[in-house]
Amino acid sequence: METWAIVIIFINIFVVFYFIGINGSYLLLVLLSFFGLRQERTTRRATDRDLAFRSEFNKPLTVIIPAHNEEKTIIATVRSALSLRYPEFEVIVVNDGSSDQTLSALKKYYNLKPAARDYVSDLECSPIMAIYGSANYPNLVVVDKERGGKSDALNAGINVSQYPLFCNIDSDSLIDSGSLLKVVDLFAKDWRTVAAGGTIRAANSCVVKDGQVVEVRLSSNFWVRFQIVEYMRAFLFGRAGWSTIGGLLILSGAFSIFRRKAVIEAGGYRKDTVGEDMELVLRIQRVMQRKNREYRVVFLPDPVCWTQVPEDYHSLKTQRRRWQRGLSESLFGNFELFLNPRYGSVGMISFPFFLFYEFLGPVIEIGGYLIFILSLILGLLNPPFVLLFLTAAIVLGILLSTSALLMEEIYYRNYPRLRDVLTLFCFAVMENLFYRQLHAWWRFRGMIDFFFKKRSWGSQARRSFTDS
Repeated sequence: METWAIVIIFINIFVVFYFIGINGSYLLLVLLSFFGLRQERTTRRATDRDLAFRSEFNKPLTVIIPAHNEEKTIIATVRSALSLRYPEFEVIVVNDGSSDQTLSALKKYYNLKPAARDYVSDLECSPIMAIYGSANYPNLVVVDKERGGKSDALNAGINVSQYPLFCNIDSDSLIDSGSLLKVVDLFAKDWRTVAAGGTIRAANSCVVKDGQVVEVRLSSNFWVRFQIVEYMRAFLFGRAGWSTIGGLLILSGAFSIFRRKAVIEAGGYRKDTVGEDMELVLRIQRVMQRKNREYRVVFLPDPVCWTQVPEDYHSLKTQRRRWQRGLSESLFGNFELFLNPRYGSVGMISFPFFLFYEFLGPVIEIGGYLIFILSLILGLLNPPFVLLFLTAAIVLGILLSTSALLMEEIYYRNYPRLRDVLTLFCFAVMENLFYRQLHAWWRFRGMIDFFFKKRSWGSQARRSFTDS
């Protein structure tokens, strides 16, 4: 047999074993998540009963909202933050050099006036031009600064904040009113907790009133429905599973809470990455380990933050390319974790998984499709074997997506109408027939962006929450 034929056959064998490895890992995460969610459900009612009493002893908290050209959503987002059920908190909106009417809308709606506020610049950020307070909401602060990017805006918010915990949320997101209590309870129960996060769900087409989602509606948008299934899978068996074994690498930038002191010790948010949320979580763990401190990074599936997801092909493609670039920057910027037993399950399990399956996954998946096609053309593979393999890949993909949908129905039932559930089931099936392959291509393009050091953030079309 020719050498080139041997090489192609070897690559096919590698792809098969890679397929077995990644899907076996995902099935294990499903099992871990199932038992973890079941345990969480059994304790949730007792926890909710005691939460109101225990919350009075929680530490005060700052909600930081970075905003750049968010005039369509910023008012509803701030209303949502101000309506949160929490004993003592402040809301800091950081206007990061917006060129639209973001600041004007805030000034008009919240009756903002210049305010004197002392702060220490613990973290480097672009110059702050003005700080405003609200005559109607004493716990609302608006910071107007020069454009520096999201990470820079978050660092500015941390500098101005005055409380030991802070929560950063995106300016197109809405937090359920009781979510802060649930997440902060993790800090109160365990002093080792340095970071915690909750679930992100799609707010597109949902009914919003006074900054809160009052009715969950399934969007009719084709791309949004795929993302709803994708988010269920990512949070309900992805992050829930990793959190169960103490191997969590990512907390969503749309909704996460940190100890302010731990973030300052780690140097704050890096400005040279688009994956600032994941990178910070990894760097905090490195710093905690170097200082021989006990720490925990935790995910709680019940607290929910609603966010607007992309509704068009271009915005979705841009977002996923950016996410893959951020993943790449975070992994290589914290490579010290790789197979390092000092970091426990993070270094020995989750970091290698993300490197081999999430970072390299697009290359191997797309390359596998091309090699399979080439092998068929050259007669190096048995067509029935190829058909069996592709069928197994699709069936397993459907099983993983429908497992997430099943866990959603068992534990949370955010979509109570049977028609909506059946619709999502259909999209869970269709996702594996073309969306997954398209997503792999976007991620592959994101890897190319990383290697060529592309720095642009990209853009996403916004809709007002009141349009629903």
